[in-house]
Amino acid sequence: MATEQAHRAYQQNSVSTASPGELTLMLYNGCLKFLNKAKEAIHENRINERNENLQKAQKIIQELMVTLNQEYEIAKQMMIMYEYMHYRLIQANIKNDVLMVEEVENLVMEFRDTWKEVIRLNRQKNFKGDQA
Repeated sequence: MATEQAHRAYQQNSVSTASPGELTLMLYNGCLKFLNKAKEAIHENRINERNENLQKAQKIIQELMVTLNQEYEIAKQMMIMYEYMHYRLIQANIKNDVLMVEEVENLVMEFRDTWKEVIRLNRQKNFKGDQA
């Protein structure tokens, strides 16, 4: 019980001290976690668990959509992809289709990996700037 409370406190602290870029990365990772759980539920025919995890992944996609700054062209393109991923998750839930979940999972992994690289490059740039 104490370990669980410590873990929750750590998670809460991680979120409250994270930069906007790190928060986005956390959203991608959370989405991947729920997609993985949904795939397991589909394979094991656990309908309620599938539905719950796909809805959690959909909510994360919606949160990513809300955070986009529409002043930039890239954000408009990302919005189209997020809308598509959200739609596919709804369809995956209706049709109990693991291939649709995997399609979205691959897209989220690409976004996540790209975002990780952006964070890495930004940190590298800031580090070099601090030393100048």
